[in-house]
Amino acid sequence: MQTVCHCETPLGQMLLAADEVGLTGAWFFGQRYFARGLAPDHREGDSRTLILARDWLARYFAGQRPEDTLPLHLTGTAFQNRVWSALAQIPYGETTSYAALARVVGSAPRAVGGAVGRNPISVILPCHRVLATNGSLTGYAGGLERKQALLALEQGVLPREEKKE
Repeated sequence: MQTVCHCETPLGQMLLAADEVGLTGAWFFGQRYFARGLAPDHREGDSRTLILARDWLARYFAGQRPEDTLPLHLTGTAFQNRVWSALAQIPYGETTSYAALARVVGSAPRAVGGAVGRNPISVILPCHRVLATNGSLTGYAGGLERKQALLALEQGVLPREEKKE
């Protein structure tokens, strides 16, 4: 059974989902693939994992570098899970390219891009840190403005916004 809650961030409201194993989703409202994989019988509520995820996001958006890892329960294909695991290895404040990520997982950049775009755990699994080979911003399910803002936040460029109440 999945439990969901809403989380306000400076970049918009997010929907968080978790089951008994870990976090299953973190989506910005309106993003592509919003709530994909969310069980139809989910319920609103709270859980230890959702509390940890909200705390992680609050620290992240306050400009802190959350060092702790959250329990995740990824339910994609074997290939998607390999790509998503590789995303988790991209250090805070750094970027990589789709081509470099493709070399890590042994696939083509376009296939990697498809898996990156379907990442169900926005921000926490940092798909925003993946750029085109030439360094340009391309593809982000939450929108390129959010991708740019997340990268700027990690570089200390954006002023830290207070969490909206």
